[in-house]
This record gives sequence, C-alpha cells and structure tokens, in this order.
Amino acid sequence: MAEDIAVLTIGEPMALFVADDDKALKDVKHYTRFVSGAELNFSVGMARLGHKVAYVSKVGRDPLGEHIKDFLTKNQIDNRYVGMDDAFLTGVQLKAKAEEGDPEVFNLRKNTAFSRMVPTDLDNIDWTTIQHLHVTGIPPAVSLNCRATVYELIDQAIHNAVRVSFDPNLRPALWQDKKEMIRVINGLAIKAEIFLPGFKEGKILMGSSDPETIADYYLHQPESRLRVVMVKVGAKRCLCEGTGQTGLHVAGL
Repeated sequence: MAEDIAVLTIGEPMALFVADDDKALKDVKHYTRFVSGAELNFSVGMARLGHKVAYVSKVGRDPLGEHIKDFLTKNQIDNRYVGMDDAFLTGVQLKAKAEEGDPEVFNLRKNTAFSRMVPTDLDNIDWTTIQHLHVTGIPPAVSLNCRATVYELIDQAIHNAVRVSFDPNLRPALWQDKKEMIRVINGLAIKAEIFLPGFKEGKILMGSSDPETIADYYLHQPESRLRVVMVKVGAKRCLCEGTGQTGLHVAGL
C-alpha cells in the first residue's frame, strides 16, 4: 500500500560477483554472487531500522534483474517503482578478493536498463505519505537521461514538501569531465535540505578538507535550501552543522 512508504531513494542495483580466490579478475574462475549498490545499501539499512522504504530503479528482464527484485522483497524494501526493461540488461560488477588494500573492481554498466531511465518513469510515484527522499551523486553520473530523472525526482519531492538528503558519493571514473562533476554535484547539494559529504570529497568539490569550512561553504551558497551539512571524517567523527547553529561533533561508531 502507498501509505506504507515513508522513505524513497533512487539508484542502480547491480549483480555483484565477488571472486572466491585472491587472484587478478582475469584469472578468477569462481565467484560468489551478491547484490550491490550504494542506494540499495541505504535502503537495507533504513528497512532494518524499521522504516518503510521504496526503491526507484530499472533492471533488465533477465535472471539477474529478477533476483534483485526478489532481494528487495526479502529485505522488506518496496520494489513497486523498479521497472523491468525488455531491451537492456541489468548491470554487473566484478570484485576481486583482496587480502589487503582496495580490491580490483570492474563494472559492466554501460547501456544498462537503469542507464535508460527517463523522467517519465517517475509518473506513477504516489507522494501521499513519502516523508523523505535520499539521493546520491551516482545516478547523475550514469547517463544524461538518468541525470534528468534525478533532477525531476528532486523537483517533485520539493513540490510535495518532502525532505531531501543528498550524499555526493563521488565516482570520478563515471564522469567524463571533472569540472562537470563538480558543477552538477554542487548544484544538487544546494537543492537538498541535508548534505552528507566526506571531508575528502569536500577537497575535490570546493577546495578544502576542513569540516567546518566545508559546512560553512555549502550553508551559505546563494539559493541554498540546506538546513544541515554533515561532514564525514572517516572512522573518526562527523561534524553536523546547521543554519544558525553551532557545529556538533559526533564520534564515529
């Protein structure tokens, strides 16, 4: 039922194949399958905290897409807004097994079903009881039509008085131009009420890794709708600063 949905997010869920052996991906023969996606992880976390969350996306009408829709249902995430595309396939990610350091990762996400999303895919969203929209900087990087879809979703949320949070979740490899990435991400940030950058992302986006400087920069941008900026400082802490409020430092868990 639509009245059960309080939180909405949008993103690309991908079939994740993690290597069983510590080898280069080109040499791996056996993988274990999972499901990946930053917004999907957010949805699982929100559902586990007891929130009614729905996921906006598109997957291929293929075994991997069907598995993802089943995964969402199993994890109590509403998948009514996850479309299935007959012409394009579900995205795939390969991840190496690494004993230390960052693992080798390879994405197969060009021309995926999600990359073909357009603003009209949002026409059937019922905003009646949705209280919060969470967006990341990944979908705007996937394709231009995905970017247009994200803008439309945020505009619909604002029109319906729904609170918006935005996590830049920078993926430079997905962007063809760094300046364009900065322009788009910073533009989306000030359309939200809650912004969640990391201190390293701040260095890329506005030139400083100092949490207080980052928060002040975004809170005082012209036409900013931001009420709170939460700057993540790795495992150490998080700085929460709001308009007209003294910054609050929260220790990392």
